[in-house]
Order: sequence, then structure tokens, then C-alpha cells
Amino acid sequence: MGSETIKVAVVGASGYTGGELLRLLAGHPKMKLAAVTSEQSAGKPVAAMFPSLASVVPLTFEALSPDALAKRVDAVFLALPHTKSLQPVAACMAAGKHVVDLSADYRLNDPAIYETWYKTPHDQPDLLKQAVYGLPEFHREAIKKARLVASPGCYPTAAIVQLAPLVAKGLIDLDTIVIDAKSGISGAGRSPALPYHFPEAHESIEAYKIGQHRHIPEIEQELTLLASRHGKAKQVAKHLTVAFTPHLVPMNRGILSTAYCRLLEPMPLDQLRALYREFYKGERFIRIHDGDVSANPRHVRGSNFCDVSVFADTRAGWVVTVAALDNLVKGAAGQAIQAMNLMLGFPEDMGLSGAGVYP
Repeated sequence: MGSETIKVAVVGASGYTGGELLRLLAGHPKMKLAAVTSEQSAGKPVAAMFPSLASVVPLTFEALSPDALAKRVDAVFLALPHTKSLQPVAACMAAGKHVVDLSADYRLNDPAIYETWYKTPHDQPDLLKQAVYGLPEFHREAIKKARLVASPGCYPTAAIVQLAPLVAKGLIDLDTIVIDAKSGISGAGRSPALPYHFPEAHESIEAYKIGQHRHIPEIEQELTLLASRHGKAKQVAKHLTVAFTPHLVPMNRGILSTAYCRLLEPMPLDQLRALYREFYKGERFIRIHDGDVSANPRHVRGSNFCDVSVFADTRAGWVVTVAALDNLVKGAAGQAIQAMNLMLGFPEDMGLSGAGVYP
């Protein structure tokens, strides 16, 4: 399938993530937008919801009919809210389509853990077994063979990328991982709510869902997997647990994630940074900063890059990493396209190689 143009649909396309999918897919040389759905905006042109896409995406939103959609497209991106993708994904898979789901509905390997965090039973356990967690830097070969990919959340993408080298090499005490992360308001979605009202969010910063955020099990699942494959055996006898606190900050988009963990043995900062450069050698979308430059979401806005900085608190014996990404691109739409490129046999960076918008 690697040389032909593929017709794709975006389901749930009227939200911020859906709009970012439309923007990026409109410039993709091998994927052609053939259908966009939105239950609330059915019958409206895309430009009515996204004036920036006027003349760029000349389509009209339609109500979702998986059977009808399957006759018109080869692959489907689903940008529906959590718990709303279970049945649509099943219908698209039954029709033989390649599917990337951007909700959390197929990210967690254990349906019991999904039910605990999302308060609803997982009614597609067989499909869940087929789903591949869509972080290409860690599951590339599995994604290439998959028909269903569960695209990661924005917070987990940053956290996993910044901690993976330390976990995989068995360099840290796995009981000491603390993640302090900040997100722009678009991470909360497009539906209006009081905390995201301008007077409530402007000139403010607020921690929320402390120890209860739904992205926690994703982070723990993937880091536990890394530790079990590569870490020191004495540390991986139990499920890895992290302390995670997200914050809402008054910017439109972006994630800044700072992670702290204790080194098992002292390690010079230059060796830590060299470890990261070697670990991510050849990864198109992971950029390791040199020197004391700290990763900043301003420098990745609109791009599919994740920037990482590594620091050492030698006095306390801790390593501190900072990761920055655009929550709507590498944290959502861009990463989903990166995975679909792999699934369809296209170059992984096709349609995603642009730099961020600056200033």
C-alpha cells in the first residue's frame, strides 16, 4: 500500500484535535481527506467551525455512519471523546479498515484497569488484544503490522519519552518517579466549561486531578513494560507507580513536563546527556537539547517534535528531565499520522516534517 494515495476519514473532526488532524492531513502527499464527521456540526462546512481551513478543506461535516463511511475510505482516524470510540472502532475494524483511535479506549492493555479509570466496562476485549500502543519510538515494528493503533495521550507521550532511557537502563530507583506537568487549555477540549473561561484561566495556574488523572495508567503501563524488558530484574517484580500532578496554564497549546527521580548510583551529567543522545539516535521527532538549554513548548508549537533536556541535582542525587511538545500535534494529531504512516507503509515523517511556528 506504500505507493498509492489513501482515502481517509476523520471521525469527531470538530474538536481541537480533529481540527489539527484536518490541518495536517490537508498537506499530506499520500493521504486524501474523503470524509469528516461531527454529530453536533453535521451539515455545516468545515470552514464554519475552522475558518482557518476555508478553501483548504472543502468538505462538509456529516453524521457518523460507520457502514457508509467504510465504503468510501481506506483508513480512519477517530478523535471522539473517551468511552465513545468502543463501538465505532469495532465497526471500522469489522469493515477491514486501518484505524488509529485518539481516545483512551484502546490504550490500556487490561480491561479491568480501563474500567477502574474510565468508569465503564470495556466491551471489546478481543479488539483490545489487537491494539498497539501508538508511540512509534517504542512500538514501531508492532505498529507497522497493526490494523488498530491506540494513539497515546499528550501527558504520557512527554513523560514516557523523558523517562524511558533512565528506566530502560535501570539507572533510577523506580519508587521515586515524580512527574510535574503543565498543559495549555486546548488539552481540555473544545467544549466550554467554567475553568477554561478566560477570566478563570488567564493569569492563573492550577493543579488538578492530583493523583487521579486518567493518563496515569498509560504512563505506568509503558514504563513498567520498558523496565521489564530492559531494567534490572530486582526492580521490576511489581507494577511501577508514579506520582503525577498536572497543571492548567494560560496558553493555547503545549505541554511542559518535568520529571524527578533518584539515581541508584552517581552519574556525571555529561554521561546522562550522552545516554539520551544515544538512546534516541536516529529518532526524527525527538530532539535532545545540549548544554543548559531547557525544553520549551514555545519552540515546538505546531510541530511533531518532542524536545528533551536533562539536568542533574548532584547534591540531592536526583536526575531532572524536562520535555516539551505540542499537545495537539506530537501529543495527538501528529503522532496519530506518524503511526498511520507506518501502518500504510509510507515514510514515517511524511506530512510531518515542518518546523514549529516561532515566535
